[in-house]
Amino acid sequence: MTFQDIIGQHEMKKRLSALADAGRLPHALMLCGPDGCGKMAMAIALATYLLDKGTYKVRGIQHPDLHFTFPTIKLKKWNSEYKPVSEDFIQQWEEMLQNGPYFTLAEWMERMGAENQQSLITVGEADSLIKRMMMRSNQGGWKVCIMWLPERMNLECANKILKLIEEPAPQTLFIMVCREPEKLLDTIRSRVQRYDMKRIDNEDVMLALMERRGLNGDDASRVARIANGNWLAAVEELNAGNENHLFFDYYITLMRKAYTKDLRELKRWSESVSTLGREQQKRLLAYFLRMTREAFMYNFHIRELSYMTSEEEEFCKKFARFVNEGNVLGFQDLFQKAQRDIGQNANAKIVFFDITMQVAVLLHTT
Repeated sequence: MTFQDIIGQHEMKKRLSALADAGRLPHALMLCGPDGCGKMAMAIALATYLLDKGTYKVRGIQHPDLHFTFPTIKLKKWNSEYKPVSEDFIQQWEEMLQNGPYFTLAEWMERMGAENQQSLITVGEADSLIKRMMMRSNQGGWKVCIMWLPERMNLECANKILKLIEEPAPQTLFIMVCREPEKLLDTIRSRVQRYDMKRIDNEDVMLALMERRGLNGDDASRVARIANGNWLAAVEELNAGNENHLFFDYYITLMRKAYTKDLRELKRWSESVSTLGREQQKRLLAYFLRMTREAFMYNFHIRELSYMTSEEEEFCKKFARFVNEGNVLGFQDLFQKAQRDIGQNANAKIVFFDITMQVAVLLHTT
């Protein structure tokens, strides 16, 4: 992975490579930005840029002075005292990165075999990382640690990592790839240089779809608009069996059955949705938020404001009039509250049945 392989983000590439060339890189930096903007791609490209100046060229993600730290889960075979470390899952991690540096937490959880577990960076990982980063460089140059989702460190781990970045060894670089920086300890945030990445320009997404996926200009433009600067969303949209098709079917069923106030079918719907995993339920609700917003905006008949597939747009031709000034904020509050409830481990059957009841009311609100 080099800077040339990153989709868009031209300004950030120039900025980081210039700092590296001038020898002005901070010893710890944090890349932040929305999902699918290429934070991990940028981190690996920067590491490659530094390490390739040595005598040992980076082969994919393989280099003796390149280290990765990431959230892990606890397998049932381990005893209660064991603290998982990244090395326990390094094979799955490397296999995932071989498919590219654009991926989601949900994909990583699936590769680890997680069920409803929470992923964390444990104090065991901190101890392991301290040993690795305090050793001499294998090639006599830089040592680089890419820490993915550092906000998932537990407190004990975070305190040890803080000491490590306060007193780093020479020519050591920590690159934190952060999704929710506000969850990091203030003391860590104050000791790293933060770089905020923006969504990828739609034109760059469109060009990448044409060059890497073979789409024609019109199809690439539509997908790029739907993705809205998120390469992951663009790739997902290309998958005919993607998750959004399932979510779209759930959305249609909910709206139709709620409008007719078919309580039996609505109960069946809520029971079906409650069987999904919690992370998938949260993505479902995010999709509902997006579709409701798109339905409302469709009423204005301004194509530049529409970010739907042709299938979604066809549905909205008849449905959009039921989302109006009188209920659109109600829909938004409903789905956002449900996201919070699911995130706090509320009973999914109760949450989703409550949604059906409130949607039935909102659809008849003008």
